[in-house]
Amino acid sequence: MNVKIMERDVLSPLADTEFNKIVLNPIPDRIGSISLLDNTKSGANIVLETIRGILGYSKVFKARKPAGAPGTGEQIKLAAEADLCILALGDCGSCTTWLILDAIRLEKQGTPTISVCSDIFTPFARELAVSYGAGNLRIVEVEHPLAGKPRESIVNKASKPAAQIKGILNKV
Repeated sequence: MNVKIMERDVLSPLADTEFNKIVLNPIPDRIGSISLLDNTKSGANIVLETIRGILGYSKVFKARKPAGAPGTGEQIKLAAEADLCILALGDCGSCTTWLILDAIRLEKQGTPTISVCSDIFTPFARELAVSYGAGNLRIVEVEHPLAGKPRESIVNKASKPAAQIKGILNKV
């Protein structure tokens, strides 16, 4: 049996850019309210509700947006009403892209954010954030995959990003 191996150069969709560095908004010492921006990916609502429950916030603003598209002005405005916005879920190329771009929009408008991406797509999310000047964007990981998993499995997986978020908030 003969096998021919070829190497190919593949272009990254992320260009080298000269964006101004985005300074992240500090997370307030006292958080009175949070917003949950759900991009309607399978399991995103369960991840966000699990995180909210573990963090214990009662004043919550909820916004939903399509996964493969930017949040509308109204969706971003609703998410920006809280002291902190948690966004989920980046677990594919287009949904991760728009999740990170929405987080950057919120940061530019003055709302600190934490984005939840699957561990498979977190490196891409971080690279995208760097390419937009937000290399220190707060991104936490959830174990991939979530789609098609039973609710209890998603709840269990969501405990890891909840713990990561608690760690971020405890450093404030």
